[in-house]
Amino acid sequence: MDTIRRGLINGFKTLWILSRILVPVYFLVTLIGKTPVLGWISALFRPLMFIFGLPGEAAIVLVLGNVLNLYAAIGAMVSIDFTVKQLTILAVMLSFSHSMIVETAIFKRLKVSAWRIVTFRMSLAVLSGIMLNLLWVEGV
Repeated sequence: MDTIRRGLINGFKTLWILSRILVPVYFLVTLIGKTPVLGWISALFRPLMFIFGLPGEAAIVLVLGNVLNLYAAIGAMVSIDFTVKQLTILAVMLSFSHSMIVETAIFKRLKVSAWRIVTFRMSLAVLSGIMLNLLWVEGV
């Protein structure tokens, strides 16, 4: 019984922590989607995101995931209409390059070159996004 109680308490603590990130980001991106701002962001980043087979709005997800964390990116993802292919590409790219500020600081404390680690992680994200876009076969 004690294990169940601890599990429930830990589960609710985790829910609270994630909700404090996911819910505000979801509402913020949804609100931006109701204004011309999302269209401006989309138009600005459309040429770059095209390389990955993503719409311009995906830039918001990538920025949030890289600057903040994966939970912020997830909050943005669910408020924008993406295809399965686009969600997969975003997820793989973010698996390589998420929480860059925090994780780069950790690597720096471990005496790893910040420049090298950022370059390596961003390169993996970019290459994986391009490769998934080019190799994805629809309807197979």
